[in-house]
Amino acid sequence: MEVVNEVMPTSRERVEEMMETGPEGPIFMVNLLKFKERAEYEDGRETDLTGYQAYQIYGRGVAQLLPKYGGEVFFMGDVTMLSLGQVEDLWDEVAIAKYPNRAALFEMTTSEEWLALAVHRSAGLVGQLNIETVDPRPTS
Repeated sequence: MEVVNEVMPTSRERVEEMMETGPEGPIFMVNLLKFKERAEYEDGRETDLTGYQAYQIYGRGVAQLLPKYGGEVFFMGDVTMLSLGQVEDLWDEVAIAKYPNRAALFEMTTSEEWLALAVHRSAGLVGQLNIETVDPRPTS
């Protein structure tokens, strides 16, 4: 299994998939995050921030933005070890966000507010994996 961390979708097909209706009910986005040692802003601004610190600016803003789209931060935690399996380089943090549906996620991540915050995300991340999941248990 090859794993490729990305900061933004790199294929048109992936963006088109994200625009599809998706599963019924809430989705949980599992984010496996890998931070840069030093933040690097695309506009070339000077900074003493680490990648983690730049991403935290983004994360705090998104935590406030999520409720506007019916979402919430479900879980965040630092990765401390890999107990099973093998990867070349371990992720630094796992974050899980809950959205009412895929459309809400897409709407948020294309909003002006999110785009303004995303500069800190790009500055802080080497890359990440975003995995859409659903709870398969009956809701009754």
